[in-house]
Amino acid sequence: MELQNGALQHIKILDLSRVLAGPFCTMILGDLGAEVIKVEAPGGSDETRKWGPPFKNGVSAYYLCTNRNKKSITVDLKTEKGIETIKKLLKECDVLIHNFKTGTMEKFGLAYDVVAEINPQIVYCSITGFGETGPYKHLPGYDFIIQAMSGLMSITGDEKSGPQKLGVAITDILTGLYACIAIQACLLERTVSGKGQKIDLSLYDSAVSSLINIGSNYLVAGKIPERLGNRHANIVPYQTFQTNDGDIVIAVGNDNQFKTLCEILGVPHLSSDERFSSNSSRVQHRDELTHILQNVFQTKPTVYWLNLCRENNIPCGPIQNISEVTQDTQLKAREMFVEMEHPTAGNIQLIGSPIKLSRTPVSYRLHPPNAGEHNEEIIKKEK
Repeated sequence: MELQNGALQHIKILDLSRVLAGPFCTMILGDLGAEVIKVEAPGGSDETRKWGPPFKNGVSAYYLCTNRNKKSITVDLKTEKGIETIKKLLKECDVLIHNFKTGTMEKFGLAYDVVAEINPQIVYCSITGFGETGPYKHLPGYDFIIQAMSGLMSITGDEKSGPQKLGVAITDILTGLYACIAIQACLLERTVSGKGQKIDLSLYDSAVSSLINIGSNYLVAGKIPERLGNRHANIVPYQTFQTNDGDIVIAVGNDNQFKTLCEILGVPHLSSDERFSSNSSRVQHRDELTHILQNVFQTKPTVYWLNLCRENNIPCGPIQNISEVTQDTQLKAREMFVEMEHPTAGNIQLIGSPIKLSRTPVSYRLHPPNAGEHNEEIIKKEK
């Protein structure tokens, strides 16, 4: 049964984006109750429809991951008829989001000033690789390139691996989240001013913002950070250790936790050793301490150390593969995997929303749509 009390049920979004950052943003807003109209060229122009394998009955797993709770229409933006369709829809929409290259919307005749004339209250969100200003504004932006340019790859991996990208398109995900925040901020401000505004977001800016403490370390000390692999730049011990049957992650965040860790490892003297008694000194003597602790961890299996650390409130965890993640009882209790019926793919499993609201919960109302699935419902209604 379709829920009618989503937090954003009163919001209507025209989504001209594709691939990941924009669709990820609009899926979140759709989960929260917004009506999302996904716009593609005839035949379906979201590249992720063809990215695979894997496919299920011809439907890409990649496409499925970010497109639930949307309706799909197909419109040719290179024709006057197509642009007129968009302009009609804009009159009743609260948000327009796109991720075309800088200047493309202007070529379509859908620049912000034009759209704002049609609907002064609209929130217009532009997502590009490098933003709409600056010397790189016309360059195409892809997550892999942005990870390289932003410094993220330079701090990921270790001295042997060389620079590494993260295992997912993290700059797209970050930008999608920033887009959600910015859109909702503009919608809130609109309740006061009665006016919409334009959002100019870039993958490059979003990626650089994620440097957080590593970026701050450089700005303060002027030292280019090294790749530390699974080790933390500012906290020790905060890393992986090998056990006699695998690996464990230990995340000791303060001196009291370190003292307890030393006690349960059977090396209580280390916490009073001046080389290791404070986090600052442990960072300076990282290699010496890591060598000592590693020798201890290798004497017992992972589950032994997990149980002992958890009993003593030492932050720790196993390194799980995706199969193990899907079977995790905690995630099952949190309903982080959901099932939907798709007209082409059949029964599909999707990763659920992490947003848990007490009064207006997220809902999974619409399957990721086939291209143009809602043309009859939406476009013909506008005529």
